[in-house]
Amino acid sequence: MINKTLSISIALISFITVFGQEKRQKLSDYVDPNIGTAHSRWFFYTPASAPFGMAKLGPSTNAHLGNAQGWEATGYDDRDTSIEGFACLHEFQIGGIVVAPSVGQLQTVPGPLENPDAGYRSRFDRKDEYATSGYYSVLLKDYNVKAELTATKRVGFQRYTFPKSGQSNIIFDIGNRQGESGAVKDAKVTLTADGRIEGYVITTPEYVKKYQNGADVRMYFSAVVDKKFKDFGVFNHNDIKPGVKTTSGEGAGVYLVFDTQENETVTVKIGLSLTSIDNARNNLESEAKKLGFDKAKKQNLKIWNEQLGRITVEGKSEKDKIKFYTGLYHALLGRGVGSDVNGAYPMNNGQVGQIPLDAKGKPLYNYYNTDAIWGGFWNLTQLWALAYPEYYADWVQGQLLVYKDAGWLGDGIASSKYVSGVGTNFTGLAIASAYNSGIRNFDIETAYAAALKNELGWQNRIEGAGKMDVKQFIELGYVPQLDDVGFNTYANGSGFSASHTLEYSYSAYAVAQFAKALGKSDDYNKLMGLSNGWKLLYDNETKFIRPKNAEGKFVDNFDPLQPWRGFQEGNAWQYTFYVPHAVKELVQTLGKDTFNERLNNIFESSQKNIFGGGTTIDAFAGLSALYNHGNQPNLHISWLFNFSGKPYLTQKWVHAICDEFYGTEGVHGYGYGQDEDQGQLGAWYVMSSIGLFDVKGLTDVNPSFQIGSPLFDKVTIKLPKELKRGNFVIDVANNSKENIYLQDADLNGAPLNQLSIPLQQIANGGTLKLKVGKSHSEKWSQ
Repeated sequence: MINKTLSISIALISFITVFGQEKRQKLSDYVDPNIGTAHSRWFFYTPASAPFGMAKLGPSTNAHLGNAQGWEATGYDDRDTSIEGFACLHEFQIGGIVVAPSVGQLQTVPGPLENPDAGYRSRFDRKDEYATSGYYSVLLKDYNVKAELTATKRVGFQRYTFPKSGQSNIIFDIGNRQGESGAVKDAKVTLTADGRIEGYVITTPEYVKKYQNGADVRMYFSAVVDKKFKDFGVFNHNDIKPGVKTTSGEGAGVYLVFDTQENETVTVKIGLSLTSIDNARNNLESEAKKLGFDKAKKQNLKIWNEQLGRITVEGKSEKDKIKFYTGLYHALLGRGVGSDVNGAYPMNNGQVGQIPLDAKGKPLYNYYNTDAIWGGFWNLTQLWALAYPEYYADWVQGQLLVYKDAGWLGDGIASSKYVSGVGTNFTGLAIASAYNSGIRNFDIETAYAAALKNELGWQNRIEGAGKMDVKQFIELGYVPQLDDVGFNTYANGSGFSASHTLEYSYSAYAVAQFAKALGKSDDYNKLMGLSNGWKLLYDNETKFIRPKNAEGKFVDNFDPLQPWRGFQEGNAWQYTFYVPHAVKELVQTLGKDTFNERLNNIFESSQKNIFGGGTTIDAFAGLSALYNHGNQPNLHISWLFNFSGKPYLTQKWVHAICDEFYGTEGVHGYGYGQDEDQGQLGAWYVMSSIGLFDVKGLTDVNPSFQIGSPLFDKVTIKLPKELKRGNFVIDVANNSKENIYLQDADLNGAPLNQLSIPLQQIANGGTLKLKVGKSHSEKWSQ
């Protein structure tokens, strides 16, 4: 290896110093992708991406390690000190197409974290690293190479500034496991006659193996470099073959060697596709044929600022703005496009489908990969309905493609393969919410049939569609507890019976509202009956939701703090409040005083543990706690006081969670041990910090937002004219960190006598004026 202590260039030092001192002028300047990167998921750290893009580029520190169960933290960790390469695809269960530069001796394996010299990885310093929405740069100290990344939707750009050397290398490390991608089934890389580097990698992700065994995920690429190389070859792991142009199998890759002058740049453009090499090449030609790195970066930052600018916030706290726009960035980053420029998309059966084209030959909509929507109705879908309705419509269309191709909705889909991850399915609820939110530019008849089948269908149901115990729920009104099946679910019950009962009750309610809107009264009545399933598991003796067996008896040895027995990723303390569609009934069932005292005591106690698992760095650190903001089942309950006569407690605890659970550091970002799930925790912060939230997930026929106390002095929601939405402004008088309690509220000049506002009124535009103070008001208490 060459000298490992080469210094940073003066130019780079100057750039970083100037940037650190300058005033933030663009919304992207508030985005800090490094927040929360300790123990983060594979898809979390991909700064060089377009909003909802396929090309998601970022550095990896430990991606080649993979993960045994498919969900563990892998990819980039704030605590690591070396980078092993730059992957172009970071998606739920999808990852790969790695490019990496080096200088000197060619190395073709990444090497371990504890010994960077044993591979092509390089040490780096955080002070030499810069990341924002759409762009990333770092100095690789071992080679004195500056690496820069940016992207269009389907094309990745990597630019390397080399020192003077006769042995400057770029490798395309394709045939290796990356992050959540799973083991490599096959790979091929070719240096073509016209100088392109092209190929594919096929992997078997762990969740695909569980939910659609026998299927795989295929990733294709076509790359070009802007400088002539002097030598080339291929490799499979450490087996290097100089002068050979193609190789296949595990560990397959291509290397290029260049003569470079001091500070000479080499740019690689990589077209990506989930369908074919031809479509990867077409994506590259269509989006970036004449696009250089600097123009691509400028274009991407412009797009990011336009998208971030749909919600602008003004306030005194710089830290809150960083949290806000970083959260919004994560919400817009996840669940990226999986179809090509020409409308080709990966079908569930492994074939290539075609999205219909308009008169100009452009796809009418897009297909998207997506993590499960488990809990996404308390953050993502609300944000989409409020500020990104065209994406929400596309998301629905993409889900319906899988339904039409394979017969069932998929809660999570990776290259159209079923990857639920949680064994339930809330896609029907999210589709119902879209319709009731006025987002209807999709095939409504098919959407309703898919949503109804998701709630009531059990015949020949496949594991990838989740809810394998739904027959019991339909026939008994609840899911029976099976204590001897571990984390599994079967037709006769589940190890997560109580949480499934609560979830199915809620989703039945949501699809019932869809049925009601369409005038389908028989379906409405049946679904509304099922929505009461939660009542069958309420134990009046303990005042908790408690699992029951098939004979209708509550389970013995019940511990409301015990996770995993009857409750998925939670416990009875957390899940007893999981009745978002009938909160007032839940308040009456518990008794208003008991409800408020218990819920307030939960937050008082949980504040000591930073509203989760304390400072323990683990995704499941808070599962045995009273409240766990780092996971989905609890995300609505701080807003429940709006229904129990004490809305000022919602104002108090929402502020506390925003201020204390969320941080601006690598270790303390989304709690300490977090499972951010493609923008969910970021979107929760966005919605809660602007004072708008719906515990029902906008599932009512005419959905409304509950009103809280915003963190900001002013919030402006402004969508593009073609979406035909009015501008909506929230003005907050007397706002400060001490003044968090609502005193007065009026909408368009009329006083509000309840703390809610219909989504349609926000879409029409107007002004919500709020006044806050230091002491709580009883104005809206009942």
